[in-house]
Amino acid sequence: MSIVTKSIVNADAEARYLSPGELDRIKSFVTSGEQRLRIAQVLTDSRERIVKAAGDQLFQKRPDVVSPGGNAYGEEMTATCLRDLDYYLRLITYGVVSGDVTPIEEIGIVGVKEMYRSLGTPIEAVAEGVRCMKSVATGSMSAEDAAEAASYFDYVIGAL
Repeated sequence: MSIVTKSIVNADAEARYLSPGELDRIKSFVTSGEQRLRIAQVLTDSRERIVKAAGDQLFQKRPDVVSPGGNAYGEEMTATCLRDLDYYLRLITYGVVSGDVTPIEEIGIVGVKEMYRSLGTPIEAVAEGVRCMKSVATGSMSAEDAAEAASYFDYVIGAL
């Protein structure tokens, strides 16, 4: 839920007008909209490169996941691992656009630890893959855009 929607819902629940602080937060949200859309566009346009490069980095750092017996061993399982990284990158773009981690939380984080544990997937390796994506993605952005995008990658990493 965006800051605009949250502010309106909260004000309406209390049958009041938006406060000056809420209006300032909405103004900041609107003002940063161009930047958030630019970041989401960069991530979307570069998704294949980001996921591939992050996968390569992950498999170099964690050869155990692509070795026999590893969760990404074999062509099909490697593709599944890269698909998961792509999924998290997509969720991150949702967060960036909305200026909020709620879409990331509601769509993709709830229950993920339990799912990975049940599959025997090392959660640390998934988090490392997201760290690698953060490095690749933010490396091609301005410092300001990278700082904004990094917070959403960090949220996913922390949630894992």
